[in-house]
Amino acid sequence: MQSTGLRITVWNEGVHERRNSPPSIGQNYPNGMHGAIAEGLAEHLPDATIRTAVLDEPEHGLTEEALAGTDVLLWWGHAAHGDVSDEVVDRVQRHVLGGMGLLVLHSGHFSKIFTRLMGTTCSLAWRNDGGRELVWTVAPAHPIAEGIESPIVIPEQEMYGELFDIPAPDELIFISSFEGGEVFRSGVTFTRGRGRIFYFSPGDQEYPVYNHPTVRRVLANGARWAAQPRIEREVPAVTNPSREWFA
Repeated sequence: MQSTGLRITVWNEGVHERRNSPPSIGQNYPNGMHGAIAEGLAEHLPDATIRTAVLDEPEHGLTEEALAGTDVLLWWGHAAHGDVSDEVVDRVQRHVLGGMGLLVLHSGHFSKIFTRLMGTTCSLAWRNDGGRELVWTVAPAHPIAEGIESPIVIPEQEMYGELFDIPAPDELIFISSFEGGEVFRSGVTFTRGRGRIFYFSPGDQEYPVYNHPTVRRVLANGARWAAQPRIEREVPAVTNPSREWFA
């Protein structure tokens, strides 16, 4: 597929990298998880403009200007969900409702922005013993699944399992299975307002999942699908028309 000059922001809280916790994170992600994600996107979207932002930047790097210049935002968070400013969450939500794409990754299921957009707890079952994950494509005709082998074999990964407390997704793209027999809806889409949302679960900080070539292609496909660069960014207004409109 051809790149379309998308404007992409990769957001990562950056806490694990700063603490070097786990110690493997420096080896797996010498440029940070956001750096690895951005590198993977650039491999498949060579004409895209890709910037990164982290929690410690002013306004978390997600200023009004930055979001206005973003077609799709990728969000990774884990250890510092509560440190994200509600003002910034309000701003991101407004842009998603107005048409900005949003990819929520792995532990981002508990982020303020995702739980707000879903309206549920977004809780799930989990354990972390580094077992194998198989990611099965169940919607092979979907653009996010284009060119993706099934299953994607991820040798080591944190297990996420059902029940995943999310609303019924618009589309179910991927289902994962784990060595313990658990299954998980690992790739799902939603629409909120004018914005497209893709949640993709593989990508724990302890394992080099974002270096996996097929995972990188999934994220690029997801960014391309969620971005709507030609849509006029506008949040639908609350209106109270006069009763005579239907006369």
